[in-house]
Amino acid sequence: MAEPKTKYDRQLRIWGELGQSALETASICLLNCGPTGSEALKNLVIGGIGSITIVDGSKVEIGDLGNNFMVDAKSVGQSRAKTVCGFLQELNDSVKANFVEENPDTLISTDPSFFSQFTLVIATQLVEDSMVKLDRICREANVMLVLARSYGLTGFVRISVKEHTAIETKPDHSLDDLRLNSPWPELKSYVESIDLNVEEPAAHKHIPYVVILVKVAEEWAQHHSGNLPSTREEKNEFKDLVKSKMVSADEENYKEALLSAFKVFAPTGISQEIQDINHDSCAEVGSNSSDFWVMVAALKEFISNEGGGEVPLEGSMPDMISSTEHYINLQKIYHSKAEADFLSMEQRVKSILVKVGQDPSSISKPTIKSFCKNARKLKVCRYRTIEDEFKSPSTTELHKYLADENYSGAIGFYILLRAVDRFAGTYKKFPGQFDGSTDEDASQLKTIALSLLSEMGCDGYELQEELYNEMCRFGAAEIHVVAALIGGITSQEVIKLITKQFVPKRGTFIFNGIDHKSQSLTL
Repeated sequence: MAEPKTKYDRQLRIWGELGQSALETASICLLNCGPTGSEALKNLVIGGIGSITIVDGSKVEIGDLGNNFMVDAKSVGQSRAKTVCGFLQELNDSVKANFVEENPDTLISTDPSFFSQFTLVIATQLVEDSMVKLDRICREANVMLVLARSYGLTGFVRISVKEHTAIETKPDHSLDDLRLNSPWPELKSYVESIDLNVEEPAAHKHIPYVVILVKVAEEWAQHHSGNLPSTREEKNEFKDLVKSKMVSADEENYKEALLSAFKVFAPTGISQEIQDINHDSCAEVGSNSSDFWVMVAALKEFISNEGGGEVPLEGSMPDMISSTEHYINLQKIYHSKAEADFLSMEQRVKSILVKVGQDPSSISKPTIKSFCKNARKLKVCRYRTIEDEFKSPSTTELHKYLADENYSGAIGFYILLRAVDRFAGTYKKFPGQFDGSTDEDASQLKTIALSLLSEMGCDGYELQEELYNEMCRFGAAEIHVVAALIGGITSQEVIKLITKQFVPKRGTFIFNGIDHKSQSLTL
């Protein structure tokens, strides 16, 4: 067996050892191992998930050979759960693989306690009633749930958890935490020790932009009643002041300073989103509070005391043109400040844990350090129950989507994916599922969809006429290419939830294979 660090080298670079450890200790339950479920689970097995349990009561049929790579001709007539489980086990022998030969709908109704043993449940190809029941069960057991379905050329993915907190959200764009507009004493002292008017050209060309901007910002503030630039005119004047310090046109460090001048204009203090998290009712911690909210309580105290209105410093520095000496000195200053902030946070976390009757060492140093490094980027996601969304969707959002031509396909498929379940409940088959004309099915499906729209408070709206015919043409088939896409997105969201890194999708993700669009609907 390959060593984990070698085996999972590429993904370790994305979510690190903490993320990989979370994956390796997670247990996943998959309901229905058709192509959608098999593709989702395949990605997780390759990624090193701890254990999987497949629940499926069906047998492998000839039709499965055309859309599911986890079965073969030899397995026709055998248990689909057992067959898929065997194929997946071959992909990664480090993963514990189990299967249960039972219909998921039956299990949901007869043995709800079965699901409490898992970290997360992936439920694929369930009808509406089963989704509502399973969501209720998982929420009561505090088990994460991801619902997924592929249906012809469309499909959806929907996360359902009471609350998901993420520390390492890894945003695509984030401002470097350099504190150029609010330098602490050690940084200010070091900057003051450097002369921008040094005569040696090589030395002048290797003054890092951090030093240049802090010095120029200080000079600006002295002549503007202690204020930094705020208007467009002032910001342009500030850049002119930076330019005036150049002694030759080829000084790349000053060009960097001009490009990074916006970092001086960035607002100080904490963002509104972090303020909202700090003032969340969960930040008033007790004996049952999660590690995240204990650290938020400590952060709140830190900001009001040592932080002086700021979160702990991240401590990292971007690359920049600089002499080796200047860069290393700045690195040490930033690292020392970040370490001091971490130690203060660590003491506050331990103090709070003792106060609420928890073990003061229950939150590890790496976890607190990660929290400090990412304190500007925390996220709290809360999701409506499936039942609430189905019974009382946001009429404001519904009207907005129905009136927006850009969302006509996504909202149309959202409505019709619910309508086909009602159709199946009435006619004991999905629209267009059997041979023959689909005209009657399309007409009946339209009647059900309009009735559903009326229930949702959207009388007078019409869906695109061709969508009814398309849903009938699909005949509830799982097309492999769509199943692979929906399964891939499902596994991606599962990884986000388990590692608590990146930000999971909000609302219901809809794939529209006809128009080649992917959109999320928040209802």
